[in-house]
Amino acid sequence: MEPITTYTGIMAPMMDDNIDTDVIMPKQFLKGIDREGLDKGVFFDLRFLKNGEYNPEFILNKYLYHEASILIVGDNFGCGSSREHAVWGLKQLGYRVLIGTSFAGIFNDNCSRNGILTITVDSEKIKFLASQAIVGSTITIDLPAQTIHVNDEIITFEIDEIKKHMIINGLDAIDFTLQYVDEINEFEREYYSERGWLHI
Repeated sequence: MEPITTYTGIMAPMMDDNIDTDVIMPKQFLKGIDREGLDKGVFFDLRFLKNGEYNPEFILNKYLYHEASILIVGDNFGCGSSREHAVWGLKQLGYRVLIGTSFAGIFNDNCSRNGILTITVDSEKIKFLASQAIVGSTITIDLPAQTIHVNDEIITFEIDEIKKHMIINGLDAIDFTLQYVDEINEFEREYYSERGWLHI
């Protein structure tokens, strides 16, 4: 995965609460046997009109946000079913960072495992970021320092150390586990040496 250490991008606000994975990636885009074309499915029923044209009223279709790669989101973003397609689609569409007050657990884990950084901050900080996102502000996230820089303001955030390590180093769950391959092999040798009857 592409690592994130210091990341700069344009913010876009999508502040409705409880946006679920069916809104993020509708069910008709789950039929494929690969991940191709999932960027089109992201927020499909909001982004497009019934005739297939872009919905000019949908906020992410506004000109200000055409190059946005950071979403400022409402509470409980990514709730609903555990479809990983929602995360794959967001990444294909160019989003690398999501900032909100809370994320659904499985969705949050899927983001970490696919190289999308999720940051949680309190509601007052989200209101401030959303106010800056309305004008298409660019912000910088310093993940090692756990800070968000927007205009002259600095916002700090907390993050799980394992998640932070994985994203800084571009590790998925398999890569992270393979860091401990020597310890795993040693455990396996000891385990089987004490339980020889397990060998076939």
